[in-house]
Amino acid sequence: MASSWASSANSRAVMRANRGRDTRPEKALRSAVHALGFRYRVSIRPIKGVRRTADLVFTKQKVAVFLDGCFWHGCHEHYRPATGPTSEFWNNKIAGNRRRDADTDQRLQQAGWEVIRVWEHEEPSQAARRITERVQAKRADSRGAT
Repeated sequence: MASSWASSANSRAVMRANRGRDTRPEKALRSAVHALGFRYRVSIRPIKGVRRTADLVFTKQKVAVFLDGCFWHGCHEHYRPATGPTSEFWNNKIAGNRRRDADTDQRLQQAGWEVIRVWEHEEPSQAARRITERVQAKRADSRGAT
């Protein structure tokens, strides 16, 4: 077996178990948005050719929603920097994720998209209301512009 960047077999197993989509917070948010009567696309790239996948996408309104995990995206409320022998790796990883998130937001905004970021600790029903209010506003803007 080829050597892994993971520090141990246990670390490797934990990393492989992390889901890329359909996590419990994602399902709860999608359910709350759906319950408000809104339909969306799931896990698509809003901009072709840019390898960034949004969790919920309202294509007509050009609204991209990202549900960010507190650890993986460095939530200011819950994230605690790693300590110990692997701290440099993890701190660099989270800093890189933050840079990529900012770059993603900028690219989408330059392409005319609105970006909404939701933290995994947010109450799904409140986040769903925030999302649907923006989608409704974009719908109203597009009707008024015709």
